[in-house]
Amino acid sequence: MRSFLSALAVVPSLLGSAFLAHAAPSGMPHEVDAVLAPRASTCNTASNRACWTTGFDINTDYETSTPTTGVTRHYTLVVTEQNNWTGPDGQVKDLVMLINGSIPGPVIQADWGDQLSITVVNNLKTNGTSMHWHGIRQLNTNLQDGVNGVTECPIPPGHSRVYTFLATQYGTSWYHSHFSAQYGNGVVGSILINGPASLPYDIDLGVFPVSDYYYHTADYIVEYTKNNGPPASDNVLFNGTNINPLVAGKGKYANVTLTPGKRHRLRIINTSVENHFIFSLAGHTMTIIESDLVPVNAQTVTQLFVGVGQRYDVTIDASQQVGNYWFNATFVTNAQCGSSVNLFPAAIFHYAGASGGLPTNAGTAVTQTTCADLSNLTPVVKRTISTAGFVANSSNELAVTLDLTQPDQLFTWKIDGTKMVIDWEQPVDQYVMNGQSNFPASDNTIVVNNTNQWVFWVIENDPTIGIAHPMHLHGHDFLVVGRSDFNNPSAFKASDVSSFNGNNPTRRDVVMLPPLGWVAIAFRTDNPGTWLLHCHIAWHVSGGLAVNFVERPADFKAGVSAADKTAFTNQCSAWNTYYPSQDPFHQDDSGLRKRSGIQSRFLGVGSIE
Repeated sequence: MRSFLSALAVVPSLLGSAFLAHAAPSGMPHEVDAVLAPRASTCNTASNRACWTTGFDINTDYETSTPTTGVTRHYTLVVTEQNNWTGPDGQVKDLVMLINGSIPGPVIQADWGDQLSITVVNNLKTNGTSMHWHGIRQLNTNLQDGVNGVTECPIPPGHSRVYTFLATQYGTSWYHSHFSAQYGNGVVGSILINGPASLPYDIDLGVFPVSDYYYHTADYIVEYTKNNGPPASDNVLFNGTNINPLVAGKGKYANVTLTPGKRHRLRIINTSVENHFIFSLAGHTMTIIESDLVPVNAQTVTQLFVGVGQRYDVTIDASQQVGNYWFNATFVTNAQCGSSVNLFPAAIFHYAGASGGLPTNAGTAVTQTTCADLSNLTPVVKRTISTAGFVANSSNELAVTLDLTQPDQLFTWKIDGTKMVIDWEQPVDQYVMNGQSNFPASDNTIVVNNTNQWVFWVIENDPTIGIAHPMHLHGHDFLVVGRSDFNNPSAFKASDVSSFNGNNPTRRDVVMLPPLGWVAIAFRTDNPGTWLLHCHIAWHVSGGLAVNFVERPADFKAGVSAADKTAFTNQCSAWNTYYPSQDPFHQDDSGLRKRSGIQSRFLGVGSIE
């Protein structure tokens, strides 16, 4: 365990984390079914998307002010498993795990300021589960974050839990299991929270998740990658579908309709377990208006890199000749960003009025050669901090390393020399609520006690292994204050601090860590709880590449309601009754992604070729 305060002179927050400014309520709270259309904003029109409602617009600081809608959105997500399942591209898989019977699961939709109440039912046969609401800040609701072994015990088979939280942000994100390899087996869906935007648009096309897709189960591949490099994905799914790249006539392309002369909003989400993509739409540009739930000033691009876990909302003008156009997902040529058996994964963007058939224009070849995400996006709501006093030292540098010395497997990932192995039966938050600080070393905890102050972290990649990592932080947007050059990577040096930018830099919750290089981030300690920082490549976090920030533990303990603590205790009691006595598959790695027991029913059979 480590306690840390950056050597930088800390910058107090302008507002305490417990305070929220609300609009005047418009009546008593009421509940709506999830299937109902979202509330129509009073001023958010095609010509003025910056406005939202009285007192709230694109310039409102959503971290300190949230509109009061009085609406509760209810959803129920039932997690099941199915054998010999015919997938969307026609391939039969030995086993999948589904949400409400489909891949991906239903879209969670709400308005800015709505309350969400989501029941997750575990109808799996032997696996526990939990559900993480990726990118959702969970301000003062850390126990709703959905990370087994950290913020809760897993939900055992035959049980359920209700997650409740306020939509303090707006934009596009996703949800996924944070237990074992389940999200790679299909336990994933999208989140759409309506709110203002930095550009006008006519039509919201909704969410557009893109994911790698494997015919083996994710569990099998996790086991395989302990001693082998990752395999190419068998396919790439666009909004849950694609053709089979090896068999003609199997599956179908995703098809998106554009209305001529109109501007469209498209919400791109990379829900992969391994692959990063460069997206392009033949003959068109895309204008970025949001990244990772952070509204940004408009930036137009011809190609867009999206790492695992990242989201971009873009606008597309249907200003070209009426026809059909390829929407391409391209891999970086050096394969450092992933690869697929489907060498040319794509969807079709179809102008209304065009004839059917395949597009003829393949588009322009992409020029990006690295896994670098955009570093020059400027958030609409500004954050400006001083970086002048920062001094890097052992307490604020996080070294990512690949350990090749372990006897039981070739590849073991560590942060600061520790492979995280969480305890399903006793989550980190249980220690905190009990007032304990004797966290097991394998929980890889960093205690941050300071209140409403900026803390800085330099994440340094292994100097010998040229692999980029999509690093995701729960509970916060972070400022990307610096990073090494992807084209000319170098180890972090004290002189690199002079290049840090604290003047409204890019802010997001997933950042690409350059291979052989470093990235520097900063977040404000305004959200008590235990927040996971991890690589979002499933095989890497399974191998231990994660660390827990225990933020203001005393404040977290004091803020937990009796009802939430009772729910936490009851779920752990149910899990500990089930595991390990009734569970044939026991934990043998980090506990965040992998499930042990190589059984053909769970892990598939045969070799990866």
